[in-house]
Amino acid sequence: RRPRLPAEHPTHPVWRLVLSFIALRSCAAFYLPGLAPVSFCEEGTSGDECQSTIQLFVNRLDSVESVLPYEYDVFDFCQDAEEKRPSENLGQVLFGERIETSPYKFNFNKNLTCEKVCTRTYDISAKDDKKKLDFLKSGMQGSKCPLTPKLIIDNMPVTWCYNVEDNQKYCNPGFPIGCLVTPDGHPKDACVINSAFNKKNMYYLFNHVDIMITYHSGATEGWKGARLVGATLEPKSIKHEDENKLTCDGPPMEIPNEFTSNTKVTYSYSVKFVENNSIKWASRWDYILVSMPHTNIQWFSIMNSLVIVLFLSGMVAMIMLRTLHKDIARYNQVDQEEAQEESGWKQVHGDVFRPPRKGMLLSVFLGQGTQIFIMTFTTLFLACLGFLSPANRGALMTCAVVLWVLLGTPAGYVSARLYKTFGGEKWKTNVLLTALLCPGIVFADFFLMNLILWVEGSSAAIPFGTLVAILALWFGISMPLTFIGAYFGFKKPSLEQPVRTNQIPRQIPEQSFFTKPIPGIIMGGILPFGCIFIQLFFILNSIWSHQMYYMFGFLFLVFIILLITCSEATILLCYFHLCAEDYHWWWRSFLTSGFTAVYLFIYAVHYFFSKLQIVGAASTILYFGYTMIMVLIFFLFTGTIGFFACFWFVNKIYSVVKVD
Repeated sequence: RRPRLPAEHPTHPVWRLVLSFIALRSCAAFYLPGLAPVSFCEEGTSGDECQSTIQLFVNRLDSVESVLPYEYDVFDFCQDAEEKRPSENLGQVLFGERIETSPYKFNFNKNLTCEKVCTRTYDISAKDDKKKLDFLKSGMQGSKCPLTPKLIIDNMPVTWCYNVEDNQKYCNPGFPIGCLVTPDGHPKDACVINSAFNKKNMYYLFNHVDIMITYHSGATEGWKGARLVGATLEPKSIKHEDENKLTCDGPPMEIPNEFTSNTKVTYSYSVKFVENNSIKWASRWDYILVSMPHTNIQWFSIMNSLVIVLFLSGMVAMIMLRTLHKDIARYNQVDQEEAQEESGWKQVHGDVFRPPRKGMLLSVFLGQGTQIFIMTFTTLFLACLGFLSPANRGALMTCAVVLWVLLGTPAGYVSARLYKTFGGEKWKTNVLLTALLCPGIVFADFFLMNLILWVEGSSAAIPFGTLVAILALWFGISMPLTFIGAYFGFKKPSLEQPVRTNQIPRQIPEQSFFTKPIPGIIMGGILPFGCIFIQLFFILNSIWSHQMYYMFGFLFLVFIILLITCSEATILLCYFHLCAEDYHWWWRSFLTSGFTAVYLFIYAVHYFFSKLQIVGAASTILYFGYTMIMVLIFFLFTGTIGFFACFWFVNKIYSVVKVD
């Protein structure tokens, strides 16, 4: 059996992730490498089957008002004396996750009350202390950048659960470091949770956390020890008068806006263990994910998309079974002249396969689009199987990057084969553009965004060594594989066309407004976007609002619907254009479905101004910089789907008619 949402910190490198996809254990029960459950025992219990010490880890600090995360040790919090960083996979580094050990360390099933962590003293005469305190206050100030640290226990987030509208419980994988009461007396953000936070122009620091850990005892199921199935906390602000004798019943820890006197902050925590054998280890993420977007909204999205697909399928079926069938029957009759007067798509048979302008660029786009399509399909399929669950941190991005690197061969093959079909002869330029053009644009954008993160001192800045590793994967693996694919593509003969191309191009008659290129392309992207915009909202939330995305089954279904919709919409418009005797379908088929990416960008702009609270020039530039990468990838992906669907359709209809 395999857990639905497995846990334990993923410390394996990238190559072990790849091996985990193809390696299965021969025994009856197996777990992914690095994701086996961990058993805990009380202190003094002998044996190697379980451990007694529980170590809490801390992740980056982020905010809904900024896309600039910070490392935990940037702030003047308590540090672990034996600070160690678990090894991070490529996906964690790209997402800016910086996990390190915390000073919160205790023994299993041993309750603690008001334990001291450390004390920080800020001297009014020391400039460094004033700077540290001001930076700490900036993390509590809602108008700038309210930050939330994230604690991790046994690879499971320690959540802060509270009630929202209609008494619904919401569990947030993070808690605020403090809050601010404005000079006019209005409590901001987390200050509303306590009526004692009522002094104007005052900061309240959450220097104490009550941690409750829920465990499932193995004695009920015949195995030794216990497994952690839940962890919640409640942040509190407590002023400790005597740091050597903590009671945790004092007034709130207040930090005035003006640094006028020496300030001492003592951090503390309490731990309580609760046994709950009704929660299985494989289901321990359920209480976190149940507060995420409800499935009924997802089902509404699916039904909305299915209605669009059925509508398009009906129209395509009507064309294929009725109109097109009658056209072919009339064309194949002896009296050809009468048939040609009724419809015009056959009249362009001598020009429909004429090579397009800018065939080099189109073939490069199609090669890259094929690479992205296979990568996306494989990644989503593995995610549906549970390999890339939220518990396996960074696995989704790592899988996507590794697959993209390994899929250079189909990109080179498709690009070379189509370029040769278009009559191109500059094969060296073709293969170099396939390997460098689109990845180069993405890397240049990514590098510029990384420079901004470096300047801002964010933890999301990619280290120089990782950038070198990415370049090594690109030039050392992906590019040679692209060359190999292009070699086999050029060795193959050109794709055989069902009809011959005339030497002299046919003149295209005057087109109506709806059959002109630009209106057709604009209309072509509306229906595919209508299938995905609800799912797109949840994806953007997971990226920019720091929510967990786990509904990969819905996402994979929407992915299939998107493929069908792009294909059918492009085929419909292609048929209408051919009937209007416009045979320039190569680029139009790519741009018709690819224009869905433009609607994605428009929606991202709307999402930024209507849903997000991001402030600051750096965060705004980062948002739109990363959005442009998403738009380019989506453009290549959807454009490729539409092109090959139209390519199949055109070859099909012209292969079944008799041509003199």
